[in-house]
Amino acid sequence: MNSTAAPEQHSAREASLALALACASGFAFSANYTNHAPLVPMLQAQFTFSKTLAGLLTSGIFLTHALMQVPGGHLADRFGGRRVLLAALALVAVGNAGLALSTSYAQLLAWKIVVGFGTGTSFVASARYLTASTPPARLARAQGMYGASILAGSGFVIFAIPRIAAVVGWEGAFWSTVTVAVLAFTAWLAFAPAQRSVVHPPSHLLEMLTHGQLWLLGLVQMASFGLVIVVGAWVTLLLTTNLALSPKTAGALGSLVLLLGIASRPLGGHLVGRIGVRQLLTVSLLLNAAACFAMATAPRLFVVAIGAILVLGVGCGLPYAALFTRAAALFPGRAGAAMGLVNMLGIVMILVGAPLVGRLADVTQTYTSSFVALGAFSLLILLTSQLIDHDARA
Repeated sequence: MNSTAAPEQHSAREASLALALACASGFAFSANYTNHAPLVPMLQAQFTFSKTLAGLLTSGIFLTHALMQVPGGHLADRFGGRRVLLAALALVAVGNAGLALSTSYAQLLAWKIVVGFGTGTSFVASARYLTASTPPARLARAQGMYGASILAGSGFVIFAIPRIAAVVGWEGAFWSTVTVAVLAFTAWLAFAPAQRSVVHPPSHLLEMLTHGQLWLLGLVQMASFGLVIVVGAWVTLLLTTNLALSPKTAGALGSLVLLLGIASRPLGGHLVGRIGVRQLLTVSLLLNAAACFAMATAPRLFVVAIGAILVLGVGCGLPYAALFTRAAALFPGRAGAAMGLVNMLGIVMILVGAPLVGRLADVTQTYTSSFVALGAFSLLILLTSQLIDHDARA
């Protein structure tokens, strides 16, 4: 009896450790998505650049973050998540040190681009390690927790960085995110065990890149993760413009669209095993479409706007675990690259959608058309999601 119980206990311990390490890395690398944003006034005073150039700092990191999704996943599949993650976190730390030592805007932009290579690889390497270390019955919930840690990291620095900068300046604020990356690196180096080799049926990279089911999952990532980041980029301005809220109040309320994902991502991981992937995605995309149409049709009603933010925060968080667990299940031998492809499509939505919302608002002088377009996009993806295998379960 003991001989059969021991491996199960070891597997449970390994899975718990892998989840803790994945969450630590998720918090550490995602802090770099937004660590520069609260520092923009200080950086503008130091280096004298426009708001447009300030926006390029965000574009720079997300561009290389997107570019590394499939290559980083491929590296993790080939060399193991632990080894690739350690290299990626080291790059994140070096990039933040470069930011702290920058003497011009050009250097800031260059180092944000470098950091994006590290964050993009970190995402898929951590997800790959988690997939290989977690029993299938626990994987969806574990992916949901990992996804929550990513939102926690990106949201926490918006709160913490201004307070750190007020004490030690913008340079010290960047050194603080160096410290976070180094702490995560140290934890992985000390505690992440080497993973056992698992033999999977062979598959070609081209087969994975052209697999219709993966692209369907990626389209849903565009209408969930991509959508919530696009809305998050504009919701504060929408609340100040339409409801005359102070920037501080609007920022606090608008942040809920992201922070709710800390709860809804694990919730989605719990629900997907009960109702299946396609059913869960249908519910979430209906919520997203309803929220966008509510913002478009009644933008000056406080209750409607806040209700829409809450609904969107839940709807955009629910699919996360289902998408990545399903992607890994479709290509177990190339799980890292498969998850990277799905996430890359979500980031494409950010790179394209955020400026398009602004362009529509400039042309029409209102956000109504922008949110109608986002709602219609959610409904379009809802229709395409019906092509996902009806019996697909995480």
